[in-house]
Formats: sequence, C-alpha cells, structure tokens
Amino acid sequence: MKENKGLSRYRKQIVFLMDLVIANIVYFAMIYWVPIRNGTELHQIFAWMPNFGLMVLCLCGFLWASKSYDSLWRYAETDEYISMIFMGALAYVVYFVIQKILPIPKIPSVLSMCIYSMSLLLMMTARFIYRKYRMKVTTRNQEKKVRCAIIGAGNAGVGLLNEIKNNSKNHYQPVCFFDDDPEKIGKFIHGIEVKGKIDMMPLLLRNTMVTEIIFAIPSADPIRRKEILEMCSGLHCHVKVLPDTFAAVQSGSLSQNVRNVKIDDLLGRERIVFNNQEVFDFLRDKVVMVTGGGGSIGSELCRQIMSFTPAKLVLYDISENYIYDLFFELQEKYGALTRNTVELRVGSIRDKATLDRVFSEFQPEIVIHAAAHKHVPLMEDSPNEAIKNNVFGTFKVAKAADMYNTEKFVLISTDKAVNPTNIMGASKRLCEMVVQYFNDRSKTEYVAVRFGNVLGSNGSVIPLFKKQIADGGPVTVTDKRIIRYFMTIPEAVSLVLEAGTYAKGGEIFVLDMGKPVKILDLAENLIRLSGYTPYKDIEIKFTGLRPGEKLYEELLIDTANLKKTANDLIYVDDPPPLAPDFREKIDHLYNVMLDDSVDMRALIRDLVPTYISPEESKKAYEEAHCIFSCPDGEKIKTEAN
Repeated sequence: MKENKGLSRYRKQIVFLMDLVIANIVYFAMIYWVPIRNGTELHQIFAWMPNFGLMVLCLCGFLWASKSYDSLWRYAETDEYISMIFMGALAYVVYFVIQKILPIPKIPSVLSMCIYSMSLLLMMTARFIYRKYRMKVTTRNQEKKVRCAIIGAGNAGVGLLNEIKNNSKNHYQPVCFFDDDPEKIGKFIHGIEVKGKIDMMPLLLRNTMVTEIIFAIPSADPIRRKEILEMCSGLHCHVKVLPDTFAAVQSGSLSQNVRNVKIDDLLGRERIVFNNQEVFDFLRDKVVMVTGGGGSIGSELCRQIMSFTPAKLVLYDISENYIYDLFFELQEKYGALTRNTVELRVGSIRDKATLDRVFSEFQPEIVIHAAAHKHVPLMEDSPNEAIKNNVFGTFKVAKAADMYNTEKFVLISTDKAVNPTNIMGASKRLCEMVVQYFNDRSKTEYVAVRFGNVLGSNGSVIPLFKKQIADGGPVTVTDKRIIRYFMTIPEAVSLVLEAGTYAKGGEIFVLDMGKPVKILDLAENLIRLSGYTPYKDIEIKFTGLRPGEKLYEELLIDTANLKKTANDLIYVDDPPPLAPDFREKIDHLYNVMLDDSVDMRALIRDLVPTYISPEESKKAYEEAHCIFSCPDGEKIKTEAN
C-alpha cells in the first residue's frame, strides 16, 4: 500500500514518460515501414531526429500545459479526450510553423502528419485501456453487487448510472431503466436498456433478479411520485429515491444522496408554498424569542427565522443540550452572524423569575411559544404535570409578553385541542383560551396556530416503524382504523411564521392539510418499500388505542366560523367567547393543580366543555365514520353491534 501511495505521487511524470515512449515507438515504426522500405538512407532517419524531438516537445508540452497529466484517467469521460484532441491539433500547428523556421531537416509533411496523429491516438488509447483496467481490477474483489432498476432515464437517472459505472466502490449493478418517454423505450444508455414504461414494471421485472429500485425523477409531482412508489411497494424490492431538490441532485455524489423512502413521499400532495416576502417583512430587524427553541418544532423555527435576518433571536429552553447543539448548527451555516444574533437562555416556562429576567434583558417584539409537553399517553398518566407545564407555563409566558409590551405572541397548538379526548389535547385547548384571555386585555396581539401530526418530530410514530422494520418486526399499530393528518416540519413552521404576519389578535389559524392518512396504510407501505411483505416477512401487531388516543383528529371546532386568508391553504377560526368567570376558574385550577392527589379531569371538563373521554370518542366515531375507515367485513360487524 505504501509503495502504491509513493508511486502515485509521480503519476504525472510516469504518464509523461509513457507518452515519450509511445511517440518514439511510433516514430521508428513509421520510419521503418515507410521510408526505409522505400529506399530512404539510414543516415536520413537520424537527421530527422531534431525535427521529431520538436514534434514530441510541442505535443507533450501542450498536454502538460493543459493539465492533461493532472487528470485522474480512471474517471475520464468524453471531455478529457476532446481536450487532448484539441490541444494536440494546436500543438501540431505550432510545431509545423516552428520547424519551417528552424534550419533543421524537414520530415515530409505526410509522414510527419502520420507520425503525429498515430502518436496522439495511441496516447489516448493507452489512457482508455488504463481506465478500463483499473475499473476491472478494483471491482474484482468487491462484494456482490446489488442489481437495481432505475426509474427515470433523464438527466438525474443517467447521471446516477454514470457515477455507478465510474465508482468502483459503488455496490449497485444497474440492470435496466424505466421511463414514460416513448422515444427512449427500447434504446440503450451506456449499455443499459430502457425496458419500458414505468407502469409496466410489475410485468417487466419478473425473473430479472432485481432487488432494489431507485426512483430518479426529482421533478415528478408529489401525486405521481406517490403512485409510482406505491406501485413499487408491491414488487418485493427495496425502494430508494434520489433527493427532490436540484442542489442535491447536482452535488458531488448522486449515489450517496440516494435515500430510503420517507413518509412525506407517500402523502401525495404538493409541498405547501408560503409567502416569504411577507414573513421577511414580519421578522426583519425584530427581536424574536422562541420558547422550546431546542425541540423539533422550535429548532426548525429558529432555522427559518435566521434566514429572515432578525435583529436578535433568543432561544429559550429547559434543555441546554438541544439549544447548544442548535447554536453550533446555525453557526456552521451563518458564521459570525450567529454569534452576533443568537442568544441562548436556559430556563423553564414555569419559572416566572427567569422569564421576567429574559424578557427584561431582550424586550422581545415577537414571541413564538413552542414549549410544551406533547406526548399523549404520558400526559394521561401525569395530568397535573400537563396542566402545570402547558397551561400555566403558557399563562406565565403570555403574561410576560403583556408586561414587556411584546408586539405579537404566537402559540403553537395542535389538532388534538379540537374536541379533546386526552389531557394533552385539553391542556392545549386551555392554552388557546389563555391566549384569547390575554388578547382581550392587552395591546399585544395573541394568536394560536393549529396543525396536525408533524413528520419527523420527537415522538413521531414513523421512526418507531422504521426501527421495528429494521429489527425484523413486529410493527405495532394501535388500531387498524386510526387516521391522522400529516405535514412536514418545514411546512408547519412556515405556517406559524406566515400566520404571524396575518394576525390581528385572537385568531386560531389552521392549515388545509388535505385528506387524512390511515396509519395502517403507512405501516404497510413502509414495510413493502423496505423490500418485505406485510404480515408475511414483517408482522403487524394491533395493540389497541393508548390512553387518551383518538381514532381520528379534527382541525376545527366549528367549520361555520371558518374564514380564508390571503393564502388559500391557511384558514382562520374565530373561537367562541370565553365564559365571564374564566379567570376565576383558571385560578381555582391552579390552586387544585398543586395537589397531585386530585384528579384534574372533572375541573378540565368544566373549563373545556368539548373535552370527552376516549371511550365516548371511539363510540361516536364508529357510529359516524365506520364506512370510511373500516374494511367491508368489519363495517357489517360494527353496524350489527
């Protein structure tokens, strides 16, 4: 290994000497076969040597100057060979002019042209042979390649194929392409056939030993992407995708960017686009404070806020590790701007003294309140903690915003606050009511933003499914009928920021999240896209609804109050007025909450009339929605009961 490394340091010199040897072999071979066999004297051959030396000097000199000897010829493509031809032609022109001027014996023009052309051709051939040899030798002892099919014979797919062929360490062996362009079907790209249209894959992949499929159409719209990936999920192949952004596709290594299918690939809706200019005007040169700044939502808020050049960004979180890691992530991206803009403060939203100190120090103009306990089953087991943290933590942050003249206060809420069946959802509904209470009494504009389940957030079911699949199963689903709305973290955060620009105070903003998704369908698709068969290779186990868990989620309290905003995908719901004794009930709840032995549920039901038990919710759902959510056989059974 050391010898190889030492030898590689002199690669340029070795290739240069190789070219000299090739040129000399060509010269003497041509002289022998042409002039001598036709009666040319031997002394004439040696008299032409200075002329030949000039020829070689010009050719190799121009190649050296053009960095040809610096190229790694094992990776050479057409560009390198075209460059050699161009520089060789230029070198010959220079040689021809100089040898006419110098007083040296002239090689006949036709002969010199033959010698020169043959030398250049053999130099290029030697490089090509070396490239093929290196590819063969370096792959000889490689582990068995994964036979793959590539969906998409466009720029991304062909670029991926080129990289696979040129990278000896790549573990893929492309077998075929699939593409919907009829002009490509039946044609070959670098020796790989475009077998047929994408919809013909189930038929054409039979008996091909393909074990992996790579989706390489970054420009495909989400609906078509979902259709193709769902079709692939039935082929018993592991499915991967190229990134869906131009920058990633154009990065140095396409094969390294190939990733497993993510759940948002299967949502089948367009990525939601927000008005960045309005958000820019909203945040530019403002002091913004994010509570829970180290969490999954809070950290993405901070990432997006930084791109809108705030005057100051205050990360407030009880976890020092989360905000510490986020700070260095931001610093890596924004450099000195982060050190001048971002402030980290460790503290609890329950701690009034710490909140007062931070608000007094920074005087935030915008507060985005993302700190909360969000785990439904855990909060069912610790209802007092849910109320302490979510309700009265929100109360204290909202009060500090009022005291220190914050312009806008944005609460991160959830669809679980609508007709809540669990303590966590009820506590978030109470948070919305607290925000409404302060909005009626303060100059600060208080709003809430409500959205559904966030893909990739802490506690999300998707990472659990992936881990269970990797461990060989079983995959656990609480109920085969359970459905959820989904959105990505960037979408959720963009909603929060844009809603802040629309806020006049007292509103609850809601995102149109499209159709709900069955969790069972997600689990089955993930298993198939991992190359397994549900219920055969990977078992799916139904564990029953967890404490406080709904079969379905709602996004609105009363759709009759729904209003549109400037963004067609963002709606606003005006909540009903608070009861006149709301503050007295909240104060009573605070006093009772301090006694952990007291069951909070009866008091919460009094404050949140829409709060019902999980059992009541399940029964109502089965009566009203079983046709939508149940298989036919189960529907009959449910209706009979």
